[in-house]
Amino acid sequence: MNEIKKIRHPEKIHKKDNVSPPKPDWLRVKAPLGKIFDETKGLLDDLNITTVCEEASCPNIGNCWSKKHATMMIMGDTCTRACAFCNVATGKPNKLDLSEPIRVAKSVARLKLSHVVITSVDRDDLNDGGANHFVNTINDIRNLSPNTSIEILTPDFLRKEGALEKVINAKPDVFNHNLETVPRLYPTVRPGARYFHSLNLLSKVKEVNPNIFTKSGIMVGLGESESEIYQVMDDMRSADIDFLTIGQYLQPTIKHHKVEKFVNPDEFDLYKKVALSKGFLLVSSSPLTRSSFHASEDFEKLKKIRLNQLNN
Repeated sequence: MNEIKKIRHPEKIHKKDNVSPPKPDWLRVKAPLGKIFDETKGLLDDLNITTVCEEASCPNIGNCWSKKHATMMIMGDTCTRACAFCNVATGKPNKLDLSEPIRVAKSVARLKLSHVVITSVDRDDLNDGGANHFVNTINDIRNLSPNTSIEILTPDFLRKEGALEKVINAKPDVFNHNLETVPRLYPTVRPGARYFHSLNLLSKVKEVNPNIFTKSGIMVGLGESESEIYQVMDDMRSADIDFLTIGQYLQPTIKHHKVEKFVNPDEFDLYKKVALSKGFLLVSSSPLTRSSFHASEDFEKLKKIRLNQLNN
């Protein structure tokens, strides 16, 4: 029994092994090191802050932490969903830590962040899916760091009536929710979610507050077709999504969904050109693109693009 508790993905123990092809050279990244990286890790550990950088085994952790950029993950380190692509631990989460919002806010202030990304595990066990916890975190950051822009990467709040509106009314600067993949692959890749619910969630953000930038991302290499990717782009534009991210899926363990294809960097460039032609304000498309990678710089770009549109 004790051995089972140590396993991050108990629901995958008896699944067959999925062997992916070897990584190409363009996906090789340097090991994280350096004084600033160590300082960032020490500060986050000191305040007991969970980050998606570590929990999801992000390949960009060395690059980001060396610049004092980190994506805070609230509501614990255990998710109630069991997506086939994600390395965050699954199981029964602990009770919410009500001191977490202020601890996150203190870490933002101590890191002197101009822009912060806050994400979370899925908390289907909570009546509001964790919406109030997001609101409290946003409010505490605003109180301690009023000049810091706030980007949130939320769960889908599926069957949590009124939860989304609470978070929208807290007025984050960027509202991100990832569609992750094409509709056909949802039953195997993202079985606990619903594609059109996620799409409608992002559309609702714009309806309630058009001033909030909306953002969504997908992974490629899971077995999707090129035409399916373009359809997702069209669906996103119909929901008035501002910013699209496209990155390569990387298999966390041999029990997760296999990599069907390592997409060539030239194909990512093509996806970016097509997406921009469809009307996105900003597109980040590369093998190592992730939702929060270069988020601060991208927020500044979004503001400039919108300002230019208003001036014209």
